[in-house]
Amino acid sequence: MAGPLIITAELAGEDQAWLDRLRQAHFPPERNHLAAHLTMFHALPPTAEAEVRSRLAQLASAAPPRASIEGLMNLGGGVAYRISSQELDAVRRELAETFHGLLSAQDAGGWRPHVTIQNKVTPKVARDLLDTLAADFRSRALRISGLGLHRYLGGPWEKLAIYKFRGR
Repeated sequence: MAGPLIITAELAGEDQAWLDRLRQAHFPPERNHLAAHLTMFHALPPTAEAEVRSRLAQLASAAPPRASIEGLMNLGGGVAYRISSQELDAVRRELAETFHGLLSAQDAGGWRPHVTIQNKVTPKVARDLLDTLAADFRSRALRISGLGLHRYLGGPWEKLAIYKFRGR
């Protein structure tokens, strides 16, 4: 049986590279199966794939949503950057309405947009990184280039499609 579908906001060029470097530096290598990512939905049913593809293609005709990194998040056993974007929030709300009744409990329970750069470490290791990053943190713009569709494979993901924003 096919794994659940994951929808991401795709990060653009330099932002993707910067967050990937941080993730590679701070994520335990034996658990780091993925590039840095901004997950919008964690587990849509594979039976909805055609509808998901259609909806993502429609949404990608819009301009890229403006977004920014506004802070750090303590994940207990890791650290993430907190993302703020009213426009991306609106895209997610629209998708949540479209797929109402198909959402997992995690996806139906709300959204705290973030990019995890460290996870699966002790709380002390996480706190040390959080303190280090907080010392010189400045909010910054984050470029979103598209919407991604992936299949969960029990750890790694299979990239199914990337829908680039085309509007101006």
